[in-house]
Amino acid sequence: MKQPHILCSEEDVSPYVLMPGDPMRVLRVAQFLDKWEEIAFNREYRSIKGFYKGVPITVVSTGIGGPSMVIALEELIACGAEFFIRIGSCGASQPEIAIGDLVVSTAAVREDGASAMYVEKNYPAVADFTLLTSLVESCRNLQYKFHMGITRSHDSFYIDDESERMKKTYKNKVLASDMETATLYTLASLRGVKAASILNNVVLFRGELKDGISTYVDESEDSASEGEKREILTALEAFVKIAKK
Repeated sequence: MKQPHILCSEEDVSPYVLMPGDPMRVLRVAQFLDKWEEIAFNREYRSIKGFYKGVPITVVSTGIGGPSMVIALEELIACGAEFFIRIGSCGASQPEIAIGDLVVSTAAVREDGASAMYVEKNYPAVADFTLLTSLVESCRNLQYKFHMGITRSHDSFYIDDESERMKKTYKNKVLASDMETATLYTLASLRGVKAASILNNVVLFRGELKDGISTYVDESEDSASEGEKREILTALEAFVKIAKK
């Protein structure tokens, strides 16, 4: 049967799934596939399937935030998916991270609400080691600049104490913030599947959030657009490595 939100069934979904947030990014991933077809587009969930270097790939957008991420993840797992890589955007929490730099998340601070619905807050949100290693190897083979370390996931850009939280994030050596990685890692561990996250930085440390995101959405910032291409290729190459193993 088709899943109620992503509108996919088992024959639509490969073991290897890329998970961008933006439905339009799904089509930009499609440009790198050998061949592809659209499966469904419902709400924030746009789904395609295709091949990259002979490896079957499914791409499903998750929208913004943890709640929509867990719906997509639960339904994809029900369809038999096993390996998940988030390809998203982030805002830097450290000054050395430039626009378009890649951030490979080893683990995530759980400031999201969705993962707390599943398990207590002291349960760690960590990447799968094999997927993480494949991402790092792919970055190095492709000679892409990347940073590896802890990230933070949260639920809103517009909370009153965001600046204070960012000061703490900087002090604690957290690399960057997004809204989905902690949720992905927590639920993947609980469900026994494998997940990793590679992020494209679109907002500088202490930069203006709205300006950075607006520029990225408008595709007028060459560095951010290049960063997106690099995270897509890195993730696809990582899946090829996993498939060969």
